[in-house]
Amino acid sequence: MIVRLRVARDDALLVEVGSLAEAAALAASVRSAPPRGVGEVVPGARTLLVPFDPWTTTAEALARELRSRPLEGAEHAGVREIELPTVYDGEDLAAVAELLGWSVEELFRRHTGALFTVGFVGFAPGFAYLQGDDEALVVPRRATPRTRVPAGSVAMAGPYSGVYPRESPGGWQLVGRTDVAVWDAERDPPAIWQPGDRVRFVAVRASASLAAGGAARGVAPGGRVGDPSLDRRSGSPTSAQTTDRTTAAAALEVVSPGLQALVEDLGRPGHAAMGVSTSGAVDARSLRAANRAVGNPVGTAAVEATGGGLRLRAHGDVVVAAAGAPAPLTVHPADGDPRPAALARPVVLRDGDVLELGPPARGLRTYVAVRGGLDVPEVLGSRSTDVLSGLGPAPLTAGTLLRCERTFGPVSPAQAGQESAHSAGVVEVGDVGARDPASLPAPGDVVGLRLVLGPRDDWFDDEALALLAEQEWEVTDGSNRVGLRLAGARPLRRAVEREDAELPSEGVMTGAVQVPADGQPVLFLADHPLTGGYPVVGAVRASDVGLAGQLPPGARVRFVPVSPAP
Repeated sequence: MIVRLRVARDDALLVEVGSLAEAAALAASVRSAPPRGVGEVVPGARTLLVPFDPWTTTAEALARELRSRPLEGAEHAGVREIELPTVYDGEDLAAVAELLGWSVEELFRRHTGALFTVGFVGFAPGFAYLQGDDEALVVPRRATPRTRVPAGSVAMAGPYSGVYPRESPGGWQLVGRTDVAVWDAERDPPAIWQPGDRVRFVAVRASASLAAGGAARGVAPGGRVGDPSLDRRSGSPTSAQTTDRTTAAAALEVVSPGLQALVEDLGRPGHAAMGVSTSGAVDARSLRAANRAVGNPVGTAAVEATGGGLRLRAHGDVVVAAAGAPAPLTVHPADGDPRPAALARPVVLRDGDVLELGPPARGLRTYVAVRGGLDVPEVLGSRSTDVLSGLGPAPLTAGTLLRCERTFGPVSPAQAGQESAHSAGVVEVGDVGARDPASLPAPGDVVGLRLVLGPRDDWFDDEALALLAEQEWEVTDGSNRVGLRLAGARPLRRAVEREDAELPSEGVMTGAVQVPADGQPVLFLADHPLTGGYPVVGAVRASDVGLAGQLPPGARVRFVPVSPAP
């Protein structure tokens, strides 16, 4: 039975059920016959995150529909047994043994002796939540998440064990490492496991590598066989498109990437079952504005420049436009004097011209679109870079050549004068145009973000909820596309009865404000993990998420609690 429905954002519900099996059954039901207006669901240990379109349905109507769905009958086809060679030398190994009241040798024996089952996949692509049959293997998460956990780390948290597919932030306790590539986007399927598979950790001494180059040993249904799908293939989809400049009809060469430059579009929805988040542009509104200015479809891939400093050289004649954080734009002609350029307006670059973005006085991210789009490889249907999962093109570096997907021939002065009028006629449903630069924050400014409380605001007492809204929270230098790490003079404390509680991992929305045990919130942005185990006290309204992505370090946030209704 459905235990409770909680608000997860103004456009999402979190459905609590009684068990992992019920969560899987409800997810299967919703995926096979989606209720009207429902987006991509994310199962958790005992929950299902259900986003919806508030223009199509309401939370009340959706709740009635979900309560009518069956919570049994989900079957896992083709269950396999997988062995993971593991070196037990993790940074937290001794601390975990102490937490359990065991010696390191006893922890080692119990962990390798347990049989684990893949419950669900979340957090990051290929990250499986493995639940063991030894009920004593339960440890708390770290009070403060690490900003970097090495790829292949074998870790424990709550009743689960897991393997980090790549270097990423994480709050699990590290007990070992494996060289098995649990996720490889070049494989089919990319993950070595799926829900229902059985897993054993097999201890090795000096290296977790196998002769097959880091492949797991698999048991197929009906007998023990080698699984060719677990072998890694050569090549990587994560490199940005590079081409010898003499062969590109039109292209942009990265002279300097500035602080960070990535290729981003509107993301890759539809892959949550594999642990893949949508990702995409942090400020989708500004991406759309840049594309409209050059006459592209609004979701076309463009360059997301963080903090200015980007310099792009044209190879052939191209039309570009920039929108978002108001970085000063300067065109340096191949032969002539520099000239300024305007935001959200088409700019003609002749062969050899360089476009330079200065540091923005306000905001953080500026999007540079090129007419015709960027010809970089798609990964799972998107050209976006996801910094958490490593999917998509690699971050741009000096010398990268980005080919234009389509070219329109040389641009005449008359055409250049017509660009603004042409792009002004491209209007999307619900379009609100380019951001007003004056509306973006500068370091030191205080920005109000509307916050919908839930789904775990009941983990905090009234004093903590009042502090959340009354105190200013500074955006720290540790922030990135995964999330804004916020710092307040007084941390948020959980309610007394929740101080030592562990929350089973559950789906989280972009804009969610997660509170680790240290009480300093993290506001999730585009590349956030799909699931998390720290309580989410509230979520920034969907329409404010793009503004949150423009907050520079040093800006201050004041949360404004609002109703989930429009």
